[in-house]
Amino acid sequence: MHVLITTRHIEASPEQKAYAEQKANKLLTFYDRIQEIEVVIEEAQPVGFHIEMLVNAEHNNNFVANSRSDKIEKCVDECYQKLERQLTEHKERHRNRKHTGAGESIRHQPV
Repeated sequence: MHVLITTRHIEASPEQKAYAEQKANKLLTFYDRIQEIEVVIEEAQPVGFHIEMLVNAEHNNNFVANSRSDKIEKCVDECYQKLERQLTEHKERHRNRKHTGAGESIRHQPV
């Protein structure tokens, strides 16, 4: 997996970039088919910072999260939580979709 961190109109410290990369790498625990994660950090005038995290997974699955706040770490945490929810919902939706739960049977009603 490849993590790309980009900054726009701002110079982020190495600690902030390392924090964003660490959080991005943790997303693999929720969905193992992630190919690339791009983190875009930019300055936003009224609030402070705007962060966008783009996750590219297999089979053209793209997940996006945006956050605005006065601290970079807070933005990264919010994006992480949003992507965690998106990835787990996607995984649940596509996992075992052909099989029913254990012990359940499907009964068809005649029309």
